[in-house]
Amino acid sequence: MIVAVVVTYLPDHHALQRLLAAMLLQVDRIVVVDNGSIQAGTELAGWLDVHFPGRGDALVFVPLGRNFGIAAAQNRGIAHARQLGARYVLLSDQDSLPAADMVARLKAAVESRRDAGLRVAAVGPRYVDERQNNPPPFIRVSGMRVERVPCTCPDAIVEVDYLIASGCLIPMETLDAVGDMAEALFIDYVDIEWGLRAAHHGYQSFGVCSAGMRHDLGETPVRFLGRQIPMHSPLRHYYHVRNAIWLYRQTWPRRDWKLADGWRLLLKYGFYSVFGKPWWKHWQMMSLGVWHGLTGRMGPYR
Repeated sequence: MIVAVVVTYLPDHHALQRLLAAMLLQVDRIVVVDNGSIQAGTELAGWLDVHFPGRGDALVFVPLGRNFGIAAAQNRGIAHARQLGARYVLLSDQDSLPAADMVARLKAAVESRRDAGLRVAAVGPRYVDERQNNPPPFIRVSGMRVERVPCTCPDAIVEVDYLIASGCLIPMETLDAVGDMAEALFIDYVDIEWGLRAAHHGYQSFGVCSAGMRHDLGETPVRFLGRQIPMHSPLRHYYHVRNAIWLYRQTWPRRDWKLADGWRLLLKYGFYSVFGKPWWKHWQMMSLGVWHGLTGRMGPYR
């Protein structure tokens, strides 16, 4: 059984409807975990009843009442999937759209890696953000450099250090061995931390080039030197910096990964302090993130 866990927070209803309709054709069950969304006085549960009538057990709604963060919501969905007897969990954000054969290709990749004698942490699709000409999404640290791993052929399956959570197919036995998502992070670096932790326990993540997905990464991108750079809010940049600093302080991530990612974080700190709007708010929140990361002040921003 494959159970999809979709986390929502003030979702765009049209995009969510397309996502759920596509998912229902590819998985056995969907668990929608909502972090306290109420739009125009209408609860999301009522919207689901209108647009997915007679869904029965195929689509389960789990309201959390307030925003507990992406990690806690994913954990709640994973726990529900475990109760349903799921062998695989497919994580998804609300702003993603899988290709018609994405899940089948991901599952086939897991089985092929297992047949090769490997312990699989997770497999993920090659996503495309239509607002930007995004580079290959698969990332691996080699030496002291963060490398984008290209798809050398359409059916390539590449080794990566971690995957973005949306579109990730994770065997339940891996979750049982590695553990759930780190709720103290709240949002940002949740998928990175879990992927690195899985690697520490001897599990490998893979990018599946033949599996496709549309995914909006961040807010409206900023054009810089011919590139489209993803932009987030000052609050998201706070979480990004804080959680990165916290992760660097842990003993188990690889030292080369810490140094390579730390250099990228420094570049982002400088870029968003100049090009974020308003720049001073981005600088202020990222600087606060540095302090909270060093002092271990975690959880939701107060």
